[in-house]
Amino acid sequence: MIGATKAIKALIIATAAVASMTLPAYSQQFNKGSGGRSPYPVDDRPKVDEKAYKSALERIPEPDKKYDPWGVARPGEPAKTAKKPN
Repeated sequence: MIGATKAIKALIIATAAVASMTLPAYSQQFNKGSGGRSPYPVDDRPKVDEKAYKSALERIPEPDKKYDPWGVARPGEPAKTAKKPN
């Protein structure tokens, strides 16, 4: 009888531990009344000035040579092999 009581207590403690781990997941649900969303879309982003954008793009200097992201990992030119006559 004592073994069964210990087993039931262990089962209750394990169930309580698992249940306590799931509680934080429930706190991130949306409110049931509003669905967690505002009824109207809100546009808080600043307006883009096209003239300023284009002038900023023109001020960026052009690079002299094309950027090679693999330049460090491989040699610039492949190694040339000399052909030997048979």
